[in-house]
Amino acid sequence: MKNYTESDYAINKKADGIVYRFADQTVEVTVEDYLRENPGKTAADFVALKTLSDEDYYETDRRDYRQTWKNTPLDKLFEEETAILSISSMEDDYIEREEQRALYAKQKSLAASALDILTDTQRRRYLMYHVDGLTTRQIAVKDGVEQRTVMDSLEWAAKKINKFLKTSKK
Repeated sequence: MKNYTESDYAINKKADGIVYRFADQTVEVTVEDYLRENPGKTAADFVALKTLSDEDYYETDRRDYRQTWKNTPLDKLFEEETAILSISSMEDDYIEREEQRALYAKQKSLAASALDILTDTQRRRYLMYHVDGLTTRQIAVKDGVEQRTVMDSLEWAAKKINKFLKTSKK
């Protein structure tokens, strides 16, 4: 077995398997052990579990650092400072990350749907303006049209998107 004198996060990250440290022993679960114990699972399942394990160890390591960094004598604490010194649980952090991922996926889907209602020209100009950062003058030169035409196209695109977003909230 390897020399496990580093932090739990470092040990788990460097190991090929998932490392569990107990008071009296350290155990490393390899992919072979995992597949033997879970015949219905695949190596990809193990990799996903290993990634989650690495994230959990990392969050614990960061949480421990934040907590010890903020250690303050009790006589120096004030009521408004206690909120700053408190940290959330791993479960709360995990739930919040999952909620953020779900919200991002929903927003991404909504944005794609909003772009789908635009004409090809409106979509292309909208993306050049908002994503690529081109000016209306640069877009007009690329398209060989008047700048006012590009401005009108962007204005109509924005109106369509706003209308779509208002109706999709209902």
